[in-house]
Amino acid sequence: MSDRAEHVVIMGPQGAGKGTQAALVAPELRLVHISTGDLFREVRKADTELGREIRDYYDRGALVPDELTIRMLSARLDEVMQQDAGIRGALIDGFPRTQAQAEALDRMVADRGERIAAVVLVDVPRERLVERLSGRLICSNCGATYHRVFNPPKESGRCDVCGGTLEQRSDDTPEAVERRLAIYYEQTAPILDYYQTAGLLVTVNGDQPIDDVKNAITAAVRPRFSDAE
Repeated sequence: MSDRAEHVVIMGPQGAGKGTQAALVAPELRLVHISTGDLFREVRKADTELGREIRDYYDRGALVPDELTIRMLSARLDEVMQQDAGIRGALIDGFPRTQAQAEALDRMVADRGERIAAVVLVDVPRERLVERLSGRLICSNCGATYHRVFNPPKESGRCDVCGGTLEQRSDDTPEAVERRLAIYYEQTAPILDYYQTAGLLVTVNGDQPIDDVKNAITAAVRPRFSDAE
């Protein structure tokens, strides 16, 4: 086993299934899944200096500076690496989102004496993403989620759980989804170029069954660890 932590970053647009894949892949590769979105929600509730700083930005409706995000992520990595001697490192989901963040992450990892072993892009055709995202339905009563194509309710427009009315969120219309994806591609293209140049990027076809995507990710990433067999 390598004597230093080795991390993996997973990337992909909304609807690519990267959160699902991160949860499946992490145990296979002896990594701990860190979702920065979940981490923000957890830390900002905590009565700590970092939690209070982050909460202040949220309360003002301001963006959390990258420096605070990096501090939060480094603190969680400290916890992760102390939990289990058999853990290689973390599978980071939701960060970075810009090239400046990617460069900041590289500096933080290097300062810790660790490394990023691979950056996985879960690639799904744009039209497929629109289909996945714009088909979502949510129960107005209990919050259960459905999909018109992939997980339809038994009765059209009615929740299987409570019988409530199913609705589409305003940000899940095809037009809104297209706008969200446009922002993602605009911001992410430079990051992909950055990681490609560094020799870290691996691209996996995300438009296939969940288990096939998982197997493709593990097969692509496993040889990149220092202790690869």
